[in-house]
Amino acid sequence: MVDTEYYDLLEISSTASAEEIKRAFRKQAMKYHPDRNPGDKAAEQRFKQINEAYEVLKDDQKRAAYDHYGKAGVSGNNPFGGFDFGADLGGIFNDIFADFMGGGRAESNRRNNHRGVDLRYTLNISLEKAFTGSEEEITYPTVVACEHCHGYGTKDGKEPDVCPMCKGSGKVRRQQGGFFVFETACPQCRGSGHVVKEPCPECNGTGQKKINKTLKIKIKPGIDSNMRIRVAGEGTAGAFGAPDGDLYVDVMVEPHKLYERRDEDLYASVPISVSCAILGGKIEIPGIDGTKVEVTIPKGTQNDTLIKVKGQGMPLYDTERRGDLYINVKVMIPRHLTDKQKELIEAFRAADPDDKCCEPEIKSFFDKIKDLFN
Repeated sequence: MVDTEYYDLLEISSTASAEEIKRAFRKQAMKYHPDRNPGDKAAEQRFKQINEAYEVLKDDQKRAAYDHYGKAGVSGNNPFGGFDFGADLGGIFNDIFADFMGGGRAESNRRNNHRGVDLRYTLNISLEKAFTGSEEEITYPTVVACEHCHGYGTKDGKEPDVCPMCKGSGKVRRQQGGFFVFETACPQCRGSGHVVKEPCPECNGTGQKKINKTLKIKIKPGIDSNMRIRVAGEGTAGAFGAPDGDLYVDVMVEPHKLYERRDEDLYASVPISVSCAILGGKIEIPGIDGTKVEVTIPKGTQNDTLIKVKGQGMPLYDTERRGDLYINVKVMIPRHLTDKQKELIEAFRAADPDDKCCEPEIKSFFDKIKDLFN
């Protein structure tokens, strides 16, 4: 079986680009960094594993060795720059032995060589659905096994003959210089590992058909943008009985009209009247869960004050806990006043000994700006 541990650690497919690998590493490193998980030994160990995976996958030569030989190909004890030739020679003998005993390992290699391709799909959901969780139906183009030949590409629907030249591996090895071993695609089967003598008339011998597939994706409460859901076996079909690829659904949460999300917390800017800011009171706003949230406004609340409402934020992903809600108060100054309102405001100003017709005589204010006049 192909070693995919490093790809799984970074939550990417084996066909990921260099930029995708870098982005995935940054995301996982931030998540498991010891500074963000003090005292968590499991997170510390995961952080080390993520770094180990990235050190291999960011280097083209090391990645190629890992893809072909697994961890043995990038062993630190290997004196040949990351490629474990000893392991390769052992693999050759194992292939010969497997063919002699019935083809166990060779068959495994053939299946892995024809594994289906991993697919990616971007799913946009609302903040409300990210809160409650949902089941979303998606449709995407993919490749499935031909029903007529069961994915084998043969007219009779049976498994094609194994290529006699490469014994199903799709590759041939050539030794040069008495030591180095090189692999190239088999010229007889063109790398497929099989020889189809009579091709299937429905798929022209490919064993596959293109379709638009519809699938239901389960969204857990608390999911956030850039999180990825892996759906095993829903990528393209593998050829000649090989495993299917996987589908990776990248979730993006759309902006909300009222709420701004910051991790598990929610922030909302709410306007209040001058009288509410001065005298205090209670306001109601629509909660993200559809209920009404009552917020207490203290007396003398200033503009841009943050009021915390505990436990009214987003769910923490895959847990029962919730973040908090923060109300950013915006005191609304009326632009137009009635005669009665003007009269009351004038009376209010007259009763305030500190109000000197908008003159900034507050000592603390002058202390802050006195340097500007020097």
